[in-house]
Amino acid sequence: MRVCVKGAWDETIPGIVFDENGVSNFCRLQEKMMADHPRGAKGRSDWEKLVSDMKNAGRRKGYDCVIGVSGGVDSSYLLHLAHQYGLRPLAVNLDNGFNSEIAVQNIYKVTSRLGIDLETYVVEYEEMKDLLRAYMKAGMPWIDTPTDLAIKATMYKIAGQEGIRYILRGNDFRSEGKQPKEWTYADARQLRFIHKTFGSGIRLRTYPLHTLPKMIYSGLVRGIRDVRPFYYLDYSKQEAKRLMMEEYEWKDYGGHHHENLFTKFAMAYWLPLKFGIDKRKINLSAQVLSGAITRDEALAQLRQPFASDKELELTRAYVQKKLALSDEAFTAIWSAPARNTFDYPSDYGLIYGLVKRFRPILKKLYSYTPMSVSAVDVIEAKI
Repeated sequence: MRVCVKGAWDETIPGIVFDENGVSNFCRLQEKMMADHPRGAKGRSDWEKLVSDMKNAGRRKGYDCVIGVSGGVDSSYLLHLAHQYGLRPLAVNLDNGFNSEIAVQNIYKVTSRLGIDLETYVVEYEEMKDLLRAYMKAGMPWIDTPTDLAIKATMYKIAGQEGIRYILRGNDFRSEGKQPKEWTYADARQLRFIHKTFGSGIRLRTYPLHTLPKMIYSGLVRGIRDVRPFYYLDYSKQEAKRLMMEEYEWKDYGGHHHENLFTKFAMAYWLPLKFGIDKRKINLSAQVLSGAITRDEALAQLRQPFASDKELELTRAYVQKKLALSDEAFTAIWSAPARNTFDYPSDYGLIYGLVKRFRPILKKLYSYTPMSVSAVDVIEAKI
């Protein structure tokens, strides 16, 4: 198995290529993202300019920004950071029916301590259940897509209702990296197709959808911008955990994104056991390039299981029961052929074309260079 000499990216990753020195294109993409978003003095200056813009836009309004919160370390620390800079955020949490008790308590501890208003958007569970089951029946690798799309749609929906122009998200490419599109690409058009094809016919009355026209309208007409503060600041996930534990009695929940039990099932059970996909290769490689861990440490972590066999089996049983899947139904889903994102209709071709042709427009939608733009640059330059 060929492995990138600078990280843990290997030949199991779709679209990976290596140059004559053994450096992968995923490594080059990560390096380009880091160059596009420098930290240090330049990053702090860019962030402080954004803070000033948010405060000006929030004058005579109840809030300066919306922050999506999950109870995880990134979004919890983001609340702490916003408070430090004098911002008035509205915390927004999506309840998909699978939030762990630890995550719920983490959100409560931080928002109550800082005096931050919290709005929880609840998707009718029968709708969410039908969507998650549909993605499993479709044989998709990233079956938690309905949650991801709902989180984004909810933040835009509430920002629009409240007249808020800035959405802050706790994503950090230096610790998460760029997943291959074949594993995780998703959009509203594809969700509708999968639900219509594999769902049980339940109408989506409470599930929020942020379609491509809505995304363009939100950015170009309403002026709502997506901001990723950790792209600019010297953020360390390890240090953030320590601070949150000491100051807020925040509790750790285990692995990456395991604050949500369905996400834990998707990452630690569904992907590796059904598809042979280990998303940690992307996450850990990004952390190597950012200097958070060494390459040897990353490779050592990859040799460790996601969790014990007992814990994984308990997680599988919990999800199966909560989704009301019989043993026969789950076995049928599990034994069905594995598919990938591009086996089903989506807006990817249209969005890819827009990224290539209308990059200046993206500046009105984002405060940073999206990974899709950087990826196009790397592909076209054949790095």
